[in-house]
Amino acid sequence: MEGKSKNGWWLATAVGVGAITAWTFVRKARPKFDFHNKVVLITGGSRGLGLVLARMLADEGAKLAICARDAEELARAKEDLQARGAQVLDVVCDVRNQSEVNRTVQTVCNHYGQIDVLVNNAGVIQVGPLEVQTQKDFEDAMAIHFWGAFYTMQAVLPQMKRRGEGRIINVSSIGGKISVPHLAPYSASKFALVGLSGAMRAELVKDNIYVTTVCPGLMRTGSPVNAIFKGQNEKEYAWFSISDSLPFTSVSAENAASQIIAACRDGDAELIISPQAKLAAKFNVLFPELTAEMLAVANRLLPAAGGIGENNALGKDSTSLLSPSFLTALSDKESYRNNELRANENLI
Repeated sequence: MEGKSKNGWWLATAVGVGAITAWTFVRKARPKFDFHNKVVLITGGSRGLGLVLARMLADEGAKLAICARDAEELARAKEDLQARGAQVLDVVCDVRNQSEVNRTVQTVCNHYGQIDVLVNNAGVIQVGPLEVQTQKDFEDAMAIHFWGAFYTMQAVLPQMKRRGEGRIINVSSIGGKISVPHLAPYSASKFALVGLSGAMRAELVKDNIYVTTVCPGLMRTGSPVNAIFKGQNEKEYAWFSISDSLPFTSVSAENAASQIIAACRDGDAELIISPQAKLAAKFNVLFPELTAEMLAVANRLLPAAGGIGENNALGKDSTSLLSPSFLTALSDKESYRNNELRANENLI
């Protein structure tokens, strides 16, 4: 028995070493992607992470196309990017609408000739206990995170396949790996996007199209001000915005964007951003029962249902003594820098 045990250990070790060696060889063999003069379409590119990615890709020499639902936000983002010397086309588009997505892709192709990189970044966050989350909340989250990404990929893939090259970045979340309390619609839809993105990756590599699934943890993009809060919205906004701002729970938007661009350049299959998110994902795989119990305990510490109930309030309309405060200062600063708030809009 002891001999068999030793043989099994050596076999497992050999398989592990072989797998790592093969993975290293395959990764090095992938063609590196040069963003210079490449056309990049970013959904949700008018603010937050999308805008930060656009700025950094402009520095790489990319030609930009950004789309979002709000024309005024898009105009401000375009001005920001052009001031940095970027070539940028802005298109009003609701990714929940397939005909609008198809029109947007055609507009970008007519303007630039093609789309080399697609960044599916458009998103919505609804925060509140399950009791106040409605079926429509789940439908909206799925419409943006899953169907919106599906529509854009379907629209760009034919011309990418004809050229025999392309890159696609799908921005999911650590909430697409672990179901976070008070974020049920968000987590459910981000899980769906992780599955879609992984399936696309497996089937498109043969066409030299590399799909990268990105699962960030908390990032200081300034986005909580435009997130949707339900139930006891002031308390929900307080815990969410504080978690999003503290340096030991979150990473800077620039840090996240640089990692995303590097993963796209290398054609990586998946990127989990922040040490905390990586640890949480691995812990969940190894100890799913314990993770579930810990999340249940965390849920008990979050606000109960009540307040505005199933109604919606934006973060900037849910302020309190705790938020904004010195605890949220880092994220509040990014709200202005990353076009989440207008320059003359007060967060009080």
